[in-house]
Amino acid sequence: MLRDYRAADLITLANAGAGMGAVLIMMSYLARPEDWRVYLSLALVPVALFFDVLDGRVARRRGEHSPFGQELDSLADIVSFGVAPAALGYGLGLRGGIDIIILIFFVACGISRLARYNVTAGQLSDESGTVKYFEGTPIPSSLLLVALLALCFHFDRAGDQLPLGRIEIASLGLHPFALLFFANGCTMISKTLRIPKL
Repeated sequence: MLRDYRAADLITLANAGAGMGAVLIMMSYLARPEDWRVYLSLALVPVALFFDVLDGRVARRRGEHSPFGQELDSLADIVSFGVAPAALGYGLGLRGGIDIIILIFFVACGISRLARYNVTAGQLSDESGTVKYFEGTPIPSSLLLVALLALCFHFDRAGDQLPLGRIEIASLGLHPFALLFFANGCTMISKTLRIPKL
């Protein structure tokens, strides 16, 4: 199978590798709480975005578009921009019962959004095959959440010090900060929100 990979596919795998690295490094932070681990984990998500943008450019330049590459891109994106931000949120304090439900919802929305895009991309494209707009926000919009988490950590506002604190609902913890993940998930699966593709 490796012989069938094209240059763009290998770059897509680098995207997934950066996202998975972010998850694993955040897990290592929970075992050994050293600040550099958090900063490295946070930094790997923008690195994943760099590879995500690069793979599309390389595919267009070399004329290497393929159904395999499109599916590979979506699978890489769910790791880097779905699972990794959720893992970062959990690692930096979103560990209440309701927080966890929201993080799972967020990842499910990301998966649903990418599946819908893959199915509808042909319908949304113009005569040249270019998609004119996204239905719902693209999954890399989760970088905004990662940036907010980075600010919180930098200013010692992680854990129960997250902005707006923590509340208990039926013995299940909720950090209101987690509602940002809920909102981002909702915008990803919106059918009425149309974002022009740049």
